[in-house]
Amino acid sequence: MPDKEKNQLAGEFPFVPQQVRAQQKRHALIESGRCLFIKNGYSQTTAKDIAANAGVAIGTFYRYFSDKRQLLRSLFEEQLEMLIPPEPSWVHGDPEILLAALLEKHYKRLDEIGIHRVLPELLPKDPELSEILIEARRKLHSKFLSSLRQIEEMGLTWKDLDLDTVAWTVLMIVENGPQKTEYSDNEINYAEIAKVICRIVFPPEILVRLQNKEG
Repeated sequence: MPDKEKNQLAGEFPFVPQQVRAQQKRHALIESGRCLFIKNGYSQTTAKDIAANAGVAIGTFYRYFSDKRQLLRSLFEEQLEMLIPPEPSWVHGDPEILLAALLEKHYKRLDEIGIHRVLPELLPKDPELSEILIEARRKLHSKFLSSLRQIEEMGLTWKDLDLDTVAWTVLMIVENGPQKTEYSDNEINYAEIAKVICRIVFPPEILVRLQNKEG
């Protein structure tokens, strides 16, 4: 199998639409599946439900997807990048303000997509999907770590903290931010989350210096 096919989440489709109208039908099916997976759960959603909600015949569904799992993985293929937290910029402005803005944009985008809500149901049942997300997290961790090492070379990080652990901690905080409301009556405060992360990354005097430099 060519490398390109190995990297595809959903594999080869029975039919790949080229015409605009056909692409619109396929997109409508994917969007229908996304809405129903969120509303009813993956297990309780059928291909027939997805087709009916999209306003197409069940035969149209099977023209583009072999089953609902293939549709789901195609959905993740399209939206995986939007599910992954953004890589922060540490020194091009006030780190807390920049990070808070990034977090707000990311969490609002997650809420609009909504598909992350079905992951707890899906991952235990789909090892391949689980591995895809794990690999995406590995890559993001590697990017976080690389950016931390760059500012370490500038003398901006804690000297007694392991940067690999710092990168992992930051990633865990960012990924789990949307779950805060499950354990607290308070809404997500992006500035407070950014403040905690920056306190982990920077010693106090360095953080003040960066903020004053911006000011």
